[in-house]
This record gives sequence, structure tokens and C-alpha cells, in this order.
Amino acid sequence: MKFQFGSKAASAREMREIDLRAIQQFGIPGEILMESAGRGAFEYIMESMPDLSSAVIFCGKGNNGGDGLVIARHLKDHAVDALVILLAKMKDLKGDAKTNLDRFLKIGGQLIEVPGEEELERELIPPGAELIVDAIFGTGLESEVRGLPRRAIELINDFAEQTGTFVLAVDVPSGINASNGQLMGAAVIADATATFGLPKIGHYCYPGASHTGEIRVIDIGIPESLAEQVKTWTIDPAGALRMIKPRPPESHKGDNGHTLILAGSPGKTGAAVMAGESALRAGAGLVTLGVPASLHDIFEIKTMEVMTEPVPDAETRSFDERSVPRALELLAGKDVIAIGPGIGRGKGVDEFFKKILLAATVPVVIDADGLNSLAGQMDLLKKVRAPVILTPHPGEMSRLAGMEVSEIQRDRVAAARSFAREWKVILVLKGARTVAAGPEGEAFINLSGNPGMASAGMGDALTGIIAGLLSQGYEPLPAAALGAFIHGKAGDLAYAEAGGIGIIATDLIKKIPAARKSILDQALGKKE
Repeated sequence: MKFQFGSKAASAREMREIDLRAIQQFGIPGEILMESAGRGAFEYIMESMPDLSSAVIFCGKGNNGGDGLVIARHLKDHAVDALVILLAKMKDLKGDAKTNLDRFLKIGGQLIEVPGEEELERELIPPGAELIVDAIFGTGLESEVRGLPRRAIELINDFAEQTGTFVLAVDVPSGINASNGQLMGAAVIADATATFGLPKIGHYCYPGASHTGEIRVIDIGIPESLAEQVKTWTIDPAGALRMIKPRPPESHKGDNGHTLILAGSPGKTGAAVMAGESALRAGAGLVTLGVPASLHDIFEIKTMEVMTEPVPDAETRSFDERSVPRALELLAGKDVIAIGPGIGRGKGVDEFFKKILLAATVPVVIDADGLNSLAGQMDLLKKVRAPVILTPHPGEMSRLAGMEVSEIQRDRVAAARSFAREWKVILVLKGARTVAAGPEGEAFINLSGNPGMASAGMGDALTGIIAGLLSQGYEPLPAAALGAFIHGKAGDLAYAEAGGIGIIATDLIKKIPAARKSILDQALGKKE
């Protein structure tokens, strides 16, 4: 892959493999990795809290607890009153964790053994504690948290909520699945997380994203080549800047492509119009809406810059087999096709969709009712000649993949990645932290967007943005990933201007050029 957005993000399995290879292939001792991790986290603490005088470090008996003991030792060395609450007996610690326990005790470090729930009391935390370090569980947690660790997590959260004490998680907030962000019964709510080597997927996927706080990635000396196997990225402003294409000053509309959008039915003309305008605002040179002929006069009134073409339709005023010949004529000379916004459902629509998809020779973006048509005839994806970009929300994804929505939401990255690989398509799974996945196992987690975007028409805008980027010559996967970021960024700008919840899709669409400009402004060091 020759393009990159933001940071790579690893699963727990990938990070374990990277650590193991660093030890076995590059000869970096685990003890050195632990020391680098703990010292890096300590330096972040002192950078953030230079006047820190009192800290409590909750340590489990594994390597995450070992990282916490390194942090505690460095804090004590710098005159910070550092208390370790060990959720185990000292004799339970092994390997590198045991080595760092001994080092902490050797310098006179203060430690309280808490091997059982009955011994864990709120009073163990000094009332003047300015920092709590969560070093209970790391990336290896795969089962629900119970017993003593759960009680410790609840104590940390309750104490921090009542006192305002800053909470730093070590690598991953304890109780969060590092690979998918799921809550494993209970989880620490951190103000910041010092993570090692690479960020983890669970830092960015909800609910994990709500528990992680600020992320600081600590370089622990792992060779960059070991991260080549990781195929998950975040889509952030810096990455979007590297991806976006500047427009030559001498360009004209013909240089920026012609998008065809087949959309609309009674009661859903707005979906087509919003998709068309979004494509133009994303930079397409020309946009044509192919719409049911009986609704054409409505579109003539609703559109200005977007062109419209009447397509013969059924008595229901929707596309059907009669629509196919004219729609096929409209495909000529177009650089991208979008199909689905507001086209409705039914056998006639399904047949229309089938004929268009199989005739396409340029990229096709499929959304909304186009996805519903596809769900009943998935084998079309094995016959299509053109690149296909699907943009489902979880409900539509459920119908496409034959999975429960809850299963999809439990691991959005894995669900999107698996589907894209199986069907050889680009899959844009919409929602909080939209995921764009490619057929070679690539996955991108979008970091823009806000809860105000949970309203009607937002998906139509995303369809238009992606189509508009494809029209300008972007490759399908970058268009999908960058389109998701621009969509979310436009939503963020609209949200900020409106002051919160209540933005609508047309608010977002108006902000698409400003979203693109905000990306380019980074190159000049400008602030919003």
C-alpha cells in the first residue's frame, strides 16, 4: 500500500506478535521493552503534571503491572510520593514484572498487597492523591472482568469522579478489549492513556474511545519494519492532508469528472438532490441526476447546478425494467455512478439495479435502497466488472452480511474487513467511527464526526462526497476513506456553528468545501 492515513492501530494479537518478534528476531530483551514503556509513560506524566507530588499506581500481576512498577520507581526517584496497590501477592509476580517489583522495593518503594476483594478499601487511596495510574490489565484481556479487578476498577472510577483526580491508563484502560473497544464488564475511565509501540484499535472504537482519553504513543524501540503487518489505520487530519489532491490552477470542469447519480422516488426526492449537491461540493466537475420521469419537474425546481435527466418509470413513479434503456444511455461518458439514494424497493427496482450494476465499467457507489436491492442478489458482486463501493449503516450491513446488528457493532473493524475481503469490494460501515475496508484486508477508522450527525440524509451526503472524489480520479479505497473524513469534518464544522444537536444534512453539505479547506490549511499551519 502506497498511501497512509494517520497512525496505524494494532489488535491485541498483532501487538503480541510484534513484541515477540522484537524479542526473538531483533534480540531486544523483554525487560528492556518494559523499562522503555514505563519510563516513557513516566516522562509523559511529568510533562503533563510537572508539579506532581502524590500518585497511586494500581498494578495487576502481569506485564501491565510490571509497566506500572517501572512508572512507580521513576516517580519515587523524582521525589513523588508513589504508592503501589498490588492486586495480588508479591509472590505471584513472575519474570520481568517480578524484576521490577524487586527494583521498586529495593529503593524503598511503598507497596500494599491486596490479594482479595475484602482487603480493597477506598481508604487505601491517600485523600490527597493527584494521580491514579491504572496498570491492572493490558492488551491481553479477553474475558469479562470479575472479582477483585472489577472492584478495583469501580473504586478508581468512583474516586476519580468524586475528587477529580487525574487517571492515566497504561497501554489500554483496564476492562477495554484492545482489539475492538468492547467493555468487558467494567472498565477504567481514563483521562489519558499512555500506549506502547502502536495505538490499539480498541482506543478508537466505542465504547473504548469514551474510556481512553488523550492518547500518547510511547516509542519503546520496536523496529518500524515489524509494523508492516498491521493493516489498520486511523483517518485523521494529518493523514487526510497527505492524501488530498491539489487542483491545478488551469483546470476546468471537464478535468474533474462527470458523476451520474441514479436516485429518487415519491417522498424521497430530497435524497437524490442531497447526493448530487454533495458530489459537486466535494469537487466533481459535472453531476447529472437520472431520476424517474414522472418526478422530473420536481427535480427541475429543486436543483440548480446539478443537471437532471428524466428516465422512464413505472406506474409507481419509481425505476423498473422500463427505466433500463435510458439509464444505460446515461452511463456513457460518466466517470462514476452512484445508485440507491431514495430509489425505493420492489421487484422492478431490483431488476433495474441488477441491469445497471452489471453494465457498469466505472466505479459504482451503492447506498440506501441500492443496498437493499443488492442484499437479495449478492451474487451480482461476483459478476460485476467495475470497482464497487458499498456504504451501509449497521442495519443495512446486517442484511448484506446475514449478521445480527449487535454482532456487527461488537467488532466493527473485523466485520467490515471480513466482508470486503470476501466480496472483493470497498465497504464503508457507517456509524460512530466509520470504518472503510478494502479487499486486501486494509481498514481505516475515521476520527471525524459527532453525535449531531445522527439525523436523516447524512448518508446521502456521504454517497455524494465519495462519488465526487472518484469523479476527480481518486482510487476507490482512498476515495472512500478520505470521503468519510471530509464528511465527518463537515459535520464537525456544522455542529460547532450550530452549537450542538440539531444540525441537518443540508447544514453539513454546505460545509464540505470548508472541510476540505481545513485539511489544506494544515499545510500552512493555519488554525480553525
